[in-house]
Amino acid sequence: MQAIQHEWLRRVEAEYGSAALTHHLTLWLLQLTAPFELVRMGLGIVEDELAHAELSQAVYVAAGGSDMVRLERERLGLKLRAGEALELGVARVGLDSFCLGETVAVRLFARLRQPCTEPVALAALDRILRDEVRHRDFGWTLLEWLLSTPASAEVRALAAAELPGMFERLRRSYAYASLGQAAQRDELGQRWGLMPACDYARALLETYERDYRPRFADLEIDAERAWTEHLPRAAG
Repeated sequence: MQAIQHEWLRRVEAEYGSAALTHHLTLWLLQLTAPFELVRMGLGIVEDELAHAELSQAVYVAAGGSDMVRLERERLGLKLRAGEALELGVARVGLDSFCLGETVAVRLFARLRQPCTEPVALAALDRILRDEVRHRDFGWTLLEWLLSTPASAEVRALAAAELPGMFERLRRSYAYASLGQAAQRDELGQRWGLMPACDYARALLETYERDYRPRFADLEIDAERAWTEHLPRAAG
């Protein structure tokens, strides 16, 4: 149960942090006078992420957790890099957090939900999974819009430069080195919405093959080159 508590507390923190990030990104979109659709999508995602944090907190408490959520204030926001245009800051965050992060989250939460039977955890995963589809779509809609603006060439250059490092960080977060390892199943953990590290890696590989590569190809962005740039041969 301690591992279950730890994981759901981590999810509370992650969802709350996502709400703060999206809130700040939506402010940037307002400053760019982005399409109304994108701004409203961003505002809706903020509300979703707060609901996810609240639901995750309920699971944590149901699992016996009682600690306070501790978040670093300085990390609950976005910063432009030195000399970075606002359009490119939006593109960088959109690529990393939404085109990559929210897209893999759809497949991740689908895997987490499948063996989950604890009612409070199942309710949380049902809501999160339903919302993640919309969050994923926001990321790709945002990227398509950026590629239709006068900053299109700079956005493409940013994607080419940044995607290899973004993919590498994502592989570390999703324990990609465990791909192919035998899973050590924990029935109690699975009932509460947890799964082995190697299943995280499988979710990421499936997302690359079925989502990242074809979606970026449709936008004439070479995801295959970016994916393999830092990929060890043994893991490929």
